[in-house]
Amino acid sequence: MSGGRFEDGWYVDERCTNCDVARQLAPGLIGEVDGRSAVLRQPRDRTEARQLHTAAHACPTRSIRPPGGRLDAALDPFPMALDGTVHLCGHNSPHTAGANSYLLRRPDGTVMMVDTPRWSTALAARHETLGPVTDVLLTHRDHAAHGRRYADRFGARLWIHEGDLAAAPDADRVLRGTDPVEIADGVTAHPLPGHTRGSVLFLADDRYCFSGDSFYWSRTTGDIEVAESVTWYSIRELAASLARTAGRLRFEWLLPGHGDRRRLPADDMARRLRGLTARTRELRPRSVDFTAVRW
Repeated sequence: MSGGRFEDGWYVDERCTNCDVARQLAPGLIGEVDGRSAVLRQPRDRTEARQLHTAAHACPTRSIRPPGGRLDAALDPFPMALDGTVHLCGHNSPHTAGANSYLLRRPDGTVMMVDTPRWSTALAARHETLGPVTDVLLTHRDHAAHGRRYADRFGARLWIHEGDLAAAPDADRVLRGTDPVEIADGVTAHPLPGHTRGSVLFLADDRYCFSGDSFYWSRTTGDIEVAESVTWYSIRELAASLARTAGRLRFEWLLPGHGDRRRLPADDMARRLRGLTARTRELRPRSVDFTAVRW
């Protein structure tokens, strides 16, 4: 302990890609400075030190460095419960652009994985402690990198939409068209072309919305937003998808691949989603610009 700080010496190294993952997990301790994450201040107590260790074990480039430079596996909190049903996987992968991934527990004791963390047999074993994983649900092509390896390890079905099938051509289940499909009891896939041609949103129990990269919670605006500056397929298609789908969605938890998570009353989420649908209708195509995302 030095200068009134609990653990002195945390820093962010030069590999940072400004993906926002660490800032979600250690708000107030890590922030954006000149287009990348930086340690704003050192932790003052055990709780804040744990937040930084959590951020470090999630960072896809392992850029969040503790005193001494080496991560302590004993302080790895993942998979980390968000509530009794959903766990955050952590260990975000550089091969999925640092996307968040989740484990969804089902009433029968089984588990679904939504998008994937970095691959390792040790991580797969940790995920399996929550229950047998029956399905790996890919929201779109950008998050498909480790899907087959996890599905094979778990003996699970791998899902993707036909619009992004090239990213997982050996998928076991292929979603088609734009109509919603119930893929398991209480779990519905809603095709949402826009961010990519084959983007899909997964809705569970009318409570959890796994939105992939279709929309997310922005701390900057304090609202649900689309990443209009990182739309690979068509912002106009995304607007049409939202118009077709928003009225069918009811949820409390917004759980995106990129951008922050948020829990609000379902009526509040529905109101905000209607507002997002109206705003997205006014957007026009633009060049891809990662620096313009409003985290």
